[in-house]
Amino acid sequence: MKTRKNIVSALILLTALLIVISGLLKLAQVETVIKTMTALGVGEYVPYLGIMEIMFTLLFVFPQTFRLGFILLTSYFSGALATELSHAGSVINPLVPLILIWTTAFLKDKSLFISEES
Repeated sequence: MKTRKNIVSALILLTALLIVISGLLKLAQVETVIKTMTALGVGEYVPYLGIMEIMFTLLFVFPQTFRLGFILLTSYFSGALATELSHAGSVINPLVPLILIWTTAFLKDKSLFISEES
C-alpha cells in the first residue's frame, strides 16, 4: 500500500510540475509558445491559458479539490487536443498531460472511473 501511495504522489508531482511549467512559459510570453498558440488561433489568450493551467493544477494537487481539478484539467487538455487536431497540429503536447492526469486519477481514486455498487 505504501508503494502505491508513493507512486501516486510521484505521479501527482510529475503531472503538476509539467503543467505548471507549461503555464509559467505561457505567462512569461516565451516567443516559441506565443508563435505556436497564435498559429492555433489563441495567441491573444495565452496569459489566461497559463493562469488556467496553474489554477487547475493547484486544484488537482490538493486532496480536498482533487476531483474538481481532475475535471477541469481533463476539460482543458481535451479542448487543447481538439484544437490541435482541428489545426493539424501535434497531438503529443496535450495528450501527454492528459494521459498523466488520467493515470494519476485512476490510481488515486478509482471511483472516478468505476462504480463501486454493491
